[in-house]
Amino acid sequence: MFMSDKRLLLSCPVIEYLPHTLSEVYTARCRGRELRQSGPARSEEKPEEMAQKNNFQCSIRPYRASDRDSVISLFRFGILEHVYPAFFKAMSHPDHVGIALSFSMAGYVLGGSSYILAFLFGGAWAALVYYCCHEIYDGYLRRKLDMEMADIQANFLDNPVNSFWVAEVEVDGQAKLAGLMAVMGMKCGPMSDMCDGWNGGAVDVASLEGSAGEMFKLVVSFPLRRKGLGTQLTEKAIEFCKEQGLSRLVIETTSSHIAAISMFRKLGFVQTSSHSSTHANRWISKLARISVIRMEKFL
Repeated sequence: MFMSDKRLLLSCPVIEYLPHTLSEVYTARCRGRELRQSGPARSEEKPEEMAQKNNFQCSIRPYRASDRDSVISLFRFGILEHVYPAFFKAMSHPDHVGIALSFSMAGYVLGGSSYILAFLFGGAWAALVYYCCHEIYDGYLRRKLDMEMADIQANFLDNPVNSFWVAEVEVDGQAKLAGLMAVMGMKCGPMSDMCDGWNGGAVDVASLEGSAGEMFKLVVSFPLRRKGLGTQLTEKAIEFCKEQGLSRLVIETTSSHIAAISMFRKLGFVQTSSHSSTHANRWISKLARISVIRMEKFL
């Protein structure tokens, strides 16, 4: 009975085409790989083509006074949106996980096997970490709004080595502000005292000798991301720095901005330094575990 069932199974037209040896399996895989490689190559879409594909037209132009409200709103969003990613990244660290579990266990024991106190004790530690992350980004936002963003015309457009651009898109016949980007030129020498935007202290001036352009901020509206706008704005900054005769373009971002770091690397930027010091209290910086990453591109 078993032999007849086996002959019946092998006579099935589907089983006849299955590979029965390892060599046949390897051959079938090689043939499949060749077919995939011989298929039509994917063409790299330019930002303009991507814009047309997504049914909107993008234009990058200098900042105008009438853009102020939209620019401030987008700038605020571009800073504070990193609070949650930074918080989740910090809480995933083994130290924070261990402390949160310890607090939960303490609440469980002190409350007489109370799950509510266990949750509250663990949540208290998570709330503290969130406060630290929010304080860092909110403090940075307040400082920039009081300084560079207080008078965009005077700080950027009236200075020939600085500039401020906005990306405007036309969606369904309506013009909308979709992004912003600014560059500040700086002349550095070995005895210069350059201030870092995050910690307000002196940075490694050896890496800044000569002339360089620093990207003040790059923000793209959330609904219009992954459509090439960030790349277009960065390329605009690179082109501007070349026209001004600057030797490099410097960018500072935080470790939670993973998408931006990946984009900058694709455009030729390399990481030159990293630190965890911010304008906030030292213990707040330690609890938030936010790293400031400095990237440069030689022009």
